[in-house]
Amino acid sequence: MRDAYHEELDSIGEGLVEMARLVGSAIGRATTAILDADLKLAESVIAADEKVDGLQRDLEARAITLLARQQPVATDLRIVVTSLRMSADLERSGDLAQHVAKLARLRFPETAVPRDLHATILEMGQLAQRLMAKAAEVIITKDVDLALQLEQDDDAMDLLHRALFQHLMDDRWKHGIETAVDVTLLGRYYERFADHAVSVAKRVVYLVTGEHADEIAPPTAVEGA
Repeated sequence: MRDAYHEELDSIGEGLVEMARLVGSAIGRATTAILDADLKLAESVIAADEKVDGLQRDLEARAITLLARQQPVATDLRIVVTSLRMSADLERSGDLAQHVAKLARLRFPETAVPRDLHATILEMGQLAQRLMAKAAEVIITKDVDLALQLEQDDDAMDLLHRALFQHLMDDRWKHGIETAVDVTLLGRYYERFADHAVSVAKRVVYLVTGEHADEIAPPTAVEGA
């Protein structure tokens, strides 16, 4: 019985990794769809979100069953409860990727992103994908130092988000109100996606240490590196 119980705990972790990989792929493909006005790709991202939602529902059901039947305590209880919270973060990340794809579909055959902002949006999309890939690695390895680094990595997304707004507020903006709203929404979607990746990593820190990430000093760079 105990072997089956721990296999189920491991299975929940594997489900989280699969969710992280799916939503990481989704934000990358949604970014391509929004920049290239690729309707077929946008539709595929929108449809694929159902798989993420299904994984989240399945994981939640298994976690609740474990809580009811096994009544875990200490570390095992932390694993189950924290996994539920991580699955919610990942499901919301999938929704954000879907929002990007839906905006691409809405503006098709035009693109929602002006040419002079393509590089910024591309960088935000690539960074979002890297952050989620790192979050997946953290789930697998339970590496606390790597998890703490994600918040520092997220500073780059915050800088890109601010740069986007500065561009929107520039007196030379010539793309109109509708495009300004589209770009504002896109910036928010990527910024929130990155926040969810950081949140997943922070929850792994709590899972491993029993302490909240904000209470632990972030890792410092090796001198001379």
